[in-house]
Amino acid sequence: MKLKTHRGAAKRFKKTGSGKIVRAAAFKRHILTSKTTKSKRQMRGTAVVADADAPKLNRMLPYK
Repeated sequence: MKLKTHRGAAKRFKKTGSGKIVRAAAFKRHILTSKTTKSKRQMRGTAVVADADAPKLNRMLPYK
């Protein structure tokens, strides 16, 4: 049978050409006035998912 993609994970994670999974930084949605400029700048862009979480995400995103 075909596997279903976890739709919540599909909206949050992306696979690179080499197969790694990237994510956006957390804590950047609201109450940004209390966060320092340095911390907000470092939360820009994407980061690679931790090695421990990658197998679970690969099961959630079978065709991505």
